[in-house]
Amino acid sequence: MAKKKPGENPKRISSHTYSAAREKPGKRKEMKQPKQANILFLAVIVVVIAVCVGPLMAEISAPDFGHSKHVGLKMDEALLTVSNELETEVLVSWRSERCYQCLYQHLGVVPAGSSPGQPGSADFSVSTQHEITLQLNSTPDAQELCKVQFHFGEHGNYSLWMKNLNTVSLTNCSLVTNSEPVNSNMPILVAFFVFVGLALIFAVGCRVLRLGVVRGFVLRISGTMETERLINSELGSPRTDGLVTDNILPSPANANRRLRSLDTFRGISLVIMVFVNYGGGRYWFFRHSSWNGLTIADLVFPWFVFIMGTSIALSINSLLRGGANRTSLLKKVLWRSSQLFLIGVFIINPNYCLGPLSLDNLRIPGVLQRLAWSYLVVASLDLLVARGHLDILTTDAWWSPGLDIILYWPAWLCVLLMEIVWLCLTFLLPVPDCPTGYLGPGGIGDMGLHVNCTGGAAGYIDRRLLGEQHIYQSPSSKVIYATKMPFDPEGVLGSINSVLMAFLGLQAGKILLHYRDVPTSVISRFLIWGLLLGTISAVLTECSTDRGFIPVNKNLWSLSYVTTLACFAFVLLVLVYYTIDVKKWWSGAPFYYPGMNSILVYVGHEVFEDYFPFRWRMANSQSHAEHLIQNVLATSLWVVISYILYRKRIFWKI
Repeated sequence: MAKKKPGENPKRISSHTYSAAREKPGKRKEMKQPKQANILFLAVIVVVIAVCVGPLMAEISAPDFGHSKHVGLKMDEALLTVSNELETEVLVSWRSERCYQCLYQHLGVVPAGSSPGQPGSADFSVSTQHEITLQLNSTPDAQELCKVQFHFGEHGNYSLWMKNLNTVSLTNCSLVTNSEPVNSNMPILVAFFVFVGLALIFAVGCRVLRLGVVRGFVLRISGTMETERLINSELGSPRTDGLVTDNILPSPANANRRLRSLDTFRGISLVIMVFVNYGGGRYWFFRHSSWNGLTIADLVFPWFVFIMGTSIALSINSLLRGGANRTSLLKKVLWRSSQLFLIGVFIINPNYCLGPLSLDNLRIPGVLQRLAWSYLVVASLDLLVARGHLDILTTDAWWSPGLDIILYWPAWLCVLLMEIVWLCLTFLLPVPDCPTGYLGPGGIGDMGLHVNCTGGAAGYIDRRLLGEQHIYQSPSSKVIYATKMPFDPEGVLGSINSVLMAFLGLQAGKILLHYRDVPTSVISRFLIWGLLLGTISAVLTECSTDRGFIPVNKNLWSLSYVTTLACFAFVLLVLVYYTIDVKKWWSGAPFYYPGMNSILVYVGHEVFEDYFPFRWRMANSQSHAEHLIQNVLATSLWVVISYILYRKRIFWKI
């Protein structure tokens, strides 16, 4: 047990008597900066990162010898000592405030006091991720003695004292802080300021390089290498691939009109996704929500699906204008969807963690599989209704303001029918031993009444169609709700709503096509869509996490989850579109580069996840700081790799 510091006065937290406490785009001459200057500047940035990270590791990871810490404590845990002066044993139970309508889970039993002044005591490790409620009951008759609601701090040392007041029927519970917790969020704050500083250095450096004197100096230094390059170009140079419009779609006919904001949006989603998949510093808000609600990790995959739909609209329009045949394009869509699906099943399958793949427990759903399905459906629908030449359409009719929707009504009708199917299956399909229309996590949720009903119809369909051994075995609902049933967040029923997400991205692409010369119309329509989808989300959820008709739920890919994330996507797309393509205040760097090679970065970070320099053995595996440093450096390395590939014009398209 951790001891108090000498001379330190314990800090009383609460006292209770049977009550609960509580590169700038658009300018061609700027795009022609010397390649050597950019690479030199990139090298400087890498050096700065190394210089900053070294002291960060030393300072954050250094042990605090003045801080009392229990030897057995792990990450996101605190030490709680319960002292019992009562004449009966006490059962200590706990419940997370993030666990909706959950049963209390047993923490342990505290023995009765042996004599006056000699209390019984027991030490427990308690979670510090969320606020928890402690319930203390007498063991013979299970009578509730008191409740304590408190948010413990990581590696803090606390004492909970139980004793009788003047009357034996009243019990006093007092929580005392013996040793202050550490500030586990400090590494994030430090990392944030480091990257803000690097961004400022990059911005200032770019402006300095644009000065005539500096540019002339750089040109004189690189003159010899440029002359050699020109000589080699006369002799011939190796063939390189041109820019691609999307890592899933073919190249557009006119790459010069490419919107950098779309690649930047995709890159933002991808970088956050890589960081989250690498661990996110082991912070709870960089992990997927246990059931209802949103964390940062829940944002990125739907955004990636959304921007894929936007790219589909632009690419198919460009190809049709170039004279491509719809039938041949449909064959390419089928081939690319198959490739994505097979890569997801056989190359980045999480079952590799268990050893060689076996058909007995091969996980069939997955992220790339979900992308393949969404791409197949949305691209096929767009091929049926897309128009190659939009400049010949009339804009004088009364219905012309809704041109970007009315022209594609058959596709809209198909998507709406799919949503009706989702609603019917979700709320009307009978599930054995479960309530019809159940959307809960099962386990200890809903007071333990539906233990094996995790996901309701969605989980039941996956288990029936795919088999329990072929879906995800460790869903996020295990963390708080202690569920025992396998459940796949990329399952069959949720794939319907991923199509809706991609189709809303397709609608964003239609807006860009129809109003490409009028940025104000693009922005206003994006904001209208964001407002409409946000209103739908507010109605479906009743502006609450758990009490709405359809809660926001990433595991289920619920309808409200799609409308909420699409609302956020439209707003974010407005911001990047306005700052990059309209005002040209930002080039999109560094997110633009991974956005140009998204499939390569995603597959690469999954395949090489356990290889150096993306992962190494840490000195203290229970330190948020060391995990954060490792995950940030691994993610940054993929950004650097994508930049190098961009400079060499290497793009992986399938």
